[in-house]
Amino acid sequence: MMDIIELSSKGISDVVSIIKKRSNTLNVRKSVEEIIENVKSSGDKALRGYTLDFDKVYLESFKIEKEEIEKAYNEGDLEFIEILKESIKNIEKYHQNQKKTSYIYQKELGVFMGQRLISMDSVAIYVPGGKAAYPSSVLMNAIPAKVAGVNEIVLVTPPDKNGEVNKQILVAAKLCGINKVYKLGGAQAIAALAYGTESIENVSMIVGPGNAFVAEAKRQVYGDVGIDMVAGPSEILIVADEKANPKYIAADLMSQAEHDELASSILVTTSKRLADKVNKEIEVQVKNLSRRNIIESSLINFGKIVICKSIEECIELANLIAPEHLELLIDSPIEYLEQVKNAGSVFLGEYTPEPIGDYFGGTNHVLPTGGTARFSSPLSVDTFVKKSSFLYYSQKAVVRDGEKIIRFANEEGLTAHANSVKVRLDNEEDK
Repeated sequence: MMDIIELSSKGISDVVSIIKKRSNTLNVRKSVEEIIENVKSSGDKALRGYTLDFDKVYLESFKIEKEEIEKAYNEGDLEFIEILKESIKNIEKYHQNQKKTSYIYQKELGVFMGQRLISMDSVAIYVPGGKAAYPSSVLMNAIPAKVAGVNEIVLVTPPDKNGEVNKQILVAAKLCGINKVYKLGGAQAIAALAYGTESIENVSMIVGPGNAFVAEAKRQVYGDVGIDMVAGPSEILIVADEKANPKYIAADLMSQAEHDELASSILVTTSKRLADKVNKEIEVQVKNLSRRNIIESSLINFGKIVICKSIEECIELANLIAPEHLELLIDSPIEYLEQVKNAGSVFLGEYTPEPIGDYFGGTNHVLPTGGTARFSSPLSVDTFVKKSSFLYYSQKAVVRDGEKIIRFANEEGLTAHANSVKVRLDNEEDK
């Protein structure tokens, strides 16, 4: 099922190159540019046209009224609603610990300075509605925004051909206190949220996962509006020793492969025997899974098993790949955590499969993909907060430091900068 690579026969850089070859071959840039320009110029008319073309339904109004949200909640499965509530508590508790505070500190001669933390004015959450519905995406995006203090949270999700949206998404929105929900998807939704239309107000930031068109639209509107990240297909890398359970590993690899055909599932292990067992387990377990075709396509095209000489070498390879999800199915995984430098989120031990983080554990499941964990972080409270510095200099402090600042500015050839300070020193001399 999955190719097995002996690291001893190939350099680490060659293996990384093989694994990172996956890419979405859809040429979407030009199409997205046209959609964005059309929405900017034609507003709701363009949105209705694209919704008819792509979602096969004509909508006069995109807004989901409060009564429809309440109806979905009141008719929802009570057991699942309780699970959602408990998940929300776990996620809230984790993100509350991320909160930072503004600060100020005093120096001599009355000088003081500091930093203010200011939450975003308005945030929109994009929730996909294609191959699967994701109420978990509502929780993972809305909760850190609310903890950060964002007052205005809008949710958009595409309608089906009957003009309906997934009821579980509406239930999750209700539980997260989101009152503005729109039936709208695709690049056109991103354009509307970035620039506004007759019925949809523009926002300060857009977050949430989507297909290649949504990701490209977020990339193109960035700068006019903030975004969380440009996420690619999902991925998991599992580091396992010879004692690891092949049943668990097979199940965890397939849990990511089922997202879509471009998802990447990688096992890095010290045991060839374990690698063979995992491949056999995949063949057994996949037969009973509803998304078998997607899983098999993903594993054949973008799945790999790499045999290393040691756990340290396994982690070295993992750091080069910088996976979205990293599972450590090894003895005493906490002892190796400090060696992990590049990973979106790390799952420690055989009883912490990645889906716990997707739904219930509390950590955020919006994570950097495609190797971007080398320089970026999971979605967090910080995503929804901007920072502003402030500084106060007293008259005496300007007199003390003025000539040094003038010299600095002149060294850079910025004489107007120097003059800005000089006129104040000259004014002091004239007194």
